[in-house]
Amino acid sequence: MKKIDKTTYHIRTAIKSFVKNPILSRPYHILILQCILLLGCTEFVEVDPPQNILISETVFEDPATVESAMANLYYNMREQGMVSGNFGLTPILGIYSDELDYYGFNVDLAQFYNHNIIATNNRVELWWNQAYNLIYGANAIIEGVESSKALSNSERNRFKGEALFIRSYIHSQLVVLFGDVPYIKTTNYQENNRVSRLPETAVYEHIIEDLEEAVGLMEGLEPPTPNKVIPDAYVAKALLARMHLYLGNWEQAASHSTDLIENFQLEMDLDRVFLKDSPETIWQLQADDQFPINTREGGVLTIQLVPGQTYALTEQFLSAFEDNDLRYEQWTEPISDTDNTITFYYPHKYKADYNETESLEYSILFRLAEQYLIRAEARAHLSDLTGAINDLNRIRDRAGLTPTQANTQTELLEAIMKERQLELFTEQGHRWFDLKRTGNASAVLGAIKPNWNQTDVLLPIPESQLELNPNLLPQNAGY
Repeated sequence: MKKIDKTTYHIRTAIKSFVKNPILSRPYHILILQCILLLGCTEFVEVDPPQNILISETVFEDPATVESAMANLYYNMREQGMVSGNFGLTPILGIYSDELDYYGFNVDLAQFYNHNIIATNNRVELWWNQAYNLIYGANAIIEGVESSKALSNSERNRFKGEALFIRSYIHSQLVVLFGDVPYIKTTNYQENNRVSRLPETAVYEHIIEDLEEAVGLMEGLEPPTPNKVIPDAYVAKALLARMHLYLGNWEQAASHSTDLIENFQLEMDLDRVFLKDSPETIWQLQADDQFPINTREGGVLTIQLVPGQTYALTEQFLSAFEDNDLRYEQWTEPISDTDNTITFYYPHKYKADYNETESLEYSILFRLAEQYLIRAEARAHLSDLTGAINDLNRIRDRAGLTPTQANTQTELLEAIMKERQLELFTEQGHRWFDLKRTGNASAVLGAIKPNWNQTDVLLPIPESQLELNPNLLPQNAGY
């Protein structure tokens, strides 16, 4: 076992206490936060984080140390919590919706699959805690760069813009999953001690406000890296387009998606869409140079042996493909048992495995195809049916399909929803979010999930958090 020095040992011990209650901070959590920012896997960043620096001002005296602090946030997003490919939105909301069947034995995941989640579900609590840990870290960076006298204006703008984006991005996931949630903008423990849940509408307002500020700060700045692993103004606009779509702000959604469409291009080869150098990628989380060499998503979703599968694509999902859809051929993969008596299909978007000698794929969080579908939906609602059809057909054409036959607004919106289902499957919970926001969750899931209840559109607030902070009450209905 690798030995660690005493300082690191005490830091990690303190971090454990912080993780249990990320919102209700104590004064010494300022120190812990610095440790969270500075401790992590150095393989994930090009700049090695400084060792055992416990003075906050030191972190913000050099752009390299701020970059390291930001990189550790991205590392934590990749490895744990909602964004992670391990037990994040992709696999778990896949089994919560109609994309994936679950064959494992984890009690918490079985509750998601069977729609009998309780407020003590460990996965729900981990999602909540890790989300607010990331938000706390983003707020510390915002506060640090704002007060720094050592950074240039462009450096300050870039780091603050990145941190604002992270804060808004994590809140955007929390509000869709839990409904009313706190929107945390400070590391001040006295304020966080009294935090309460805001109405969903107010949370969305804060998200959009943060994103617009992030765009203003980062627009025109040169990307810090060429491989799209650091959020920039385009990434903030991609989330703005998504948020405006969720809110029904059609003109704003169309405007932001147009900006992305004009500056990125679709990868026409379906087998190359998820490679790390794909031209349609807007933002991705970098793989490790040691382990995992490629994506967690690929490792989790790929079936190596039958029996032995944990997840598999549902028959309902597979039956939604049209004949000759290239995505069925290239983005799903069958595997049978040794006797060929049973066959399962698994998502095969990420094709590289852990045996590669270099990283070929990164975990993609935003890509251009979504923006075409956002604009198509927004245009349909704005009665620009021709524009909506053109956008929809760009995605269908790449999939080897004929142009859509939909020609009314209602038909077109249904066709766009189906295209989102087939294009964005097993990608960060898009299917679940679409069912929820369109009010179709009960109609679709009620027919296939015996325990489905309308209150399942929201997850429970973790019981442990309600006990620590009664201001978070009341609990969501149904729990």
